[in-house]
Amino acid sequence: MYDPSPAMPEHLNPPTPARARTSSPEDDRQQGRRIPSRSPHPYHRQSTELLEPSGRLLRLANATQKPLGVPADLQLQRDSPAPSESGTEADDEHFLKGLPAPKTRLHKGLRGKQELISGSSTPSLSPAILEEEGRRVKLDLGHGIFERDKRGPAEQTRRRKELVRRAVEVLLLVGQGVALALNSDVQHHLRLCKKEIWALGYVLCALAALYPLRLVVWAYRREKPSRAIPIRIPASFDPAPALYPPLMPVFVSLLVAQNVGGAVPLNLVLSLCALPRPLIPGAHYSEVYSPSHWLISCIPTFLKGYPLTSGVTGRAEFPREILVLLYPLHQTSCLLLQHLTTTSLLVAEIQQLSLALINILLLAHSPQVVILKGLLWGGGLALVILCSRVIQWGIALARVPKWRFKRAPTPFKTGSIFFRELRKFLPSRRPYRDTDSEDDISDSANSAYEYTNGQTPTQLKMSIRTATFSDTETMPVPSPSHTDVRFELQDPAHQLSPRRNTLPSIAKLGTRSKATTPSGRRKRSASSSVRAFFSLTQTQAEVRKWTYAAYVYLCILATVLVGIREYVRRYALKGNEPIGWALGYLFGDLPRFRFEVVKADLERWICLPARSSVDDESCHLGWVQHVRLASFGEANTRLLLSAYWAGVIVVGLAIVMRLSPIYEVDTRRKVFHFMMVAMFLPTTFIDPTYIALALSLVLAIFLLLDLLRASQLPPLSKPIARFLTPYVDGRDLRGPVVISHIFLLIGCAIPLWLSLASLPRVGAGALEGWDVPTRDVSMVSGIVCVGLGDAAASLIGRRWGRTKWLWGGGKSIEGSVAFAVAVFMGLMAANMWLHVGGWPLTTGVDSVVRLRRGGAGFALWAAVRDAWAGVEVAKITGCAMLASLTEAVLTGGNDNVVVPVVLWTCVKSVGV
Repeated sequence: MYDPSPAMPEHLNPPTPARARTSSPEDDRQQGRRIPSRSPHPYHRQSTELLEPSGRLLRLANATQKPLGVPADLQLQRDSPAPSESGTEADDEHFLKGLPAPKTRLHKGLRGKQELISGSSTPSLSPAILEEEGRRVKLDLGHGIFERDKRGPAEQTRRRKELVRRAVEVLLLVGQGVALALNSDVQHHLRLCKKEIWALGYVLCALAALYPLRLVVWAYRREKPSRAIPIRIPASFDPAPALYPPLMPVFVSLLVAQNVGGAVPLNLVLSLCALPRPLIPGAHYSEVYSPSHWLISCIPTFLKGYPLTSGVTGRAEFPREILVLLYPLHQTSCLLLQHLTTTSLLVAEIQQLSLALINILLLAHSPQVVILKGLLWGGGLALVILCSRVIQWGIALARVPKWRFKRAPTPFKTGSIFFRELRKFLPSRRPYRDTDSEDDISDSANSAYEYTNGQTPTQLKMSIRTATFSDTETMPVPSPSHTDVRFELQDPAHQLSPRRNTLPSIAKLGTRSKATTPSGRRKRSASSSVRAFFSLTQTQAEVRKWTYAAYVYLCILATVLVGIREYVRRYALKGNEPIGWALGYLFGDLPRFRFEVVKADLERWICLPARSSVDDESCHLGWVQHVRLASFGEANTRLLLSAYWAGVIVVGLAIVMRLSPIYEVDTRRKVFHFMMVAMFLPTTFIDPTYIALALSLVLAIFLLLDLLRASQLPPLSKPIARFLTPYVDGRDLRGPVVISHIFLLIGCAIPLWLSLASLPRVGAGALEGWDVPTRDVSMVSGIVCVGLGDAAASLIGRRWGRTKWLWGGGKSIEGSVAFAVAVFMGLMAANMWLHVGGWPLTTGVDSVVRLRRGGAGFALWAAVRDAWAGVEVAKITGCAMLASLTEAVLTGGNDNVVVPVVLWTCVKSVGV
């Protein structure tokens, strides 16, 4: 067989396909073969079924080694589960799987066997010669006749629609980049890093243009193709892994570079590190670290004139040595994330998550982000190092059914021993031999009981197990009228006469195969990690479970109270003790609390804030800020916000419980979206840093609780799983991680974190860096997008969506219009609240200037006028439409994370 060029990926070298054997679906059902279905259960699928469109070529490569009983067209149609009307698959009401996937499988359960995390989740361009061979395999009826593919016109139509969809997706990113380039703050950084940005553009364009040329060269070297340009775009083509991970970090870094030094060069290198491996010449799927990919990622650092200082913040940029090591750091973090999440995340999602974690690791400087860094990096790595093996043992132990455990031997009671001794002196119909002893009988009973271990009650009733009492003794045969089941000895030296009118021996029943089931199907053998626990009794297994749980809980407490606490004290709180600082941060304005702290001389441990006073500055920050500082106090305002959030949560949960028996899961889930809007839309501008801290802590708690749920450790795993069961959807059943509530929180939090990163910090004493001088609408863009836009698109699209988009799928035009209208109304409401509240604005005329011009009345009228100005309405309309179209075309990532970042970028770029 011809060996292709070493620069080509291995999946483009399939062997000659074997002749296909056709069979009807009815024959497949009769023969026990499973027809592919839409079921989202990764736990019920075999590894041979878990193919993504990128595994199509690998499927052809293995066609000669696997049975082809199932038609190939049925196997290759399962590109991805059919989306629901809303595109969220929330209509799939299934019971939540408490256990993770049996083995560490490739992403989403739909990818090729040899594809690692650096590959694309769906195929790029492929040689037409391979598709022709695939059709030969599918349509060969055993007579060697190549029939015309009847699905050709339909495939061409789907391919054209998919091209339109991907063209729209690319145009949306181009429009986003144009809006970004027109921002006055961004233009300075574009000039500062002009060489590096041009180098990134040249590399991306060169690799994208070189990839089809590599395919053409490979096709001609393999054999002469039937067409001059033997390239076809698959009907399921998805360029998301090649678009969002490389481009989105650069867009975000340009917007936050005004306050974060070194963000642009760092993300320029990371964007090259996140390129899909098929685009890299010489990169192979079997390589964890590709030398050619590593070399390409270092191109921006080789340019002459690399900036050493930011020019804006004055902080030094990262040296070249750190930027060169970003590629192995990124690949290692991707491997670790893939190992932890298995099939729960797409390839593009893992790439974006890795890039975000690296940015947090290297660019964290505000107290809130430093705390988030300590929680995610410090706490996460500590738990992985200390608890990973124990959690794996706990998962393996939870997979063992109760009947597989060894049964504990029943201890003999004193009364039973007395009666057995008494029976020796009483006459019996068929006494035991003289050589029988009580010790032999006891030992024989114990050994016989152990011999029957592992059998179900049904199997024990159907057969009689044999056991050897001793080398020279046999048990007598019971009489026909005897109803008890006794154990028979098979001692060749002492064979009794053939039994009559009694249960047959094991020899007469015949031996049962240990490799197949009674119906003839092959048994699924347990893994070695599970078989190791078969020797335990159920009591011992329970003790071991609680031992594992105690160890994990102790590690969690030690990590939080020792490691994270010390890190936060040193790097986020300026040496203040975290617990005492938190008490002063929340209760510092309560008179009784302040009195008790001063009385007990705890001021060195508990940081009390300065007393609130009415000054001229607080009056000029807006009436809401004046009420917060002068009337309630900062700490009391935080307590009021916390009480308000608790009330919203209680009311929301009561509504969800009331709707559970009436409405479907998708409607119940949207209640949580509206709860996020009610909690954070009116409160974010009041104290954004406190809300950012709360979201960071809740995210860490969510991740920790989901870890305990997936690990099946008592006593929290089952209650957590039971609570989440009514609200999971198809995406949550694809892997061990329940991602819906985590991505909902991340989608609301990321825009706020990014907005705070782009603003300078103010504060004094223990609260240095815990406030920002200005506000802007981009802080609530994630809350509006996820809480209002996504919920409106789902509710409207599922009920009244009749007109689908040109490219098909589950998204409707009605749902997209509802998304745009909801986002528009949400952003307008936030803009109105920002102007009416009188907070200083990041862009535009703030309330201080208005007050000086004409007083409070003029300021209020001017705020309403500016909020509904034609320019503001046009900007918000454009941002809402772009976010809605992105949500309609996006398939390679989670819309609750990608779309909020896109909307934040647009709102921040146009300066709403």
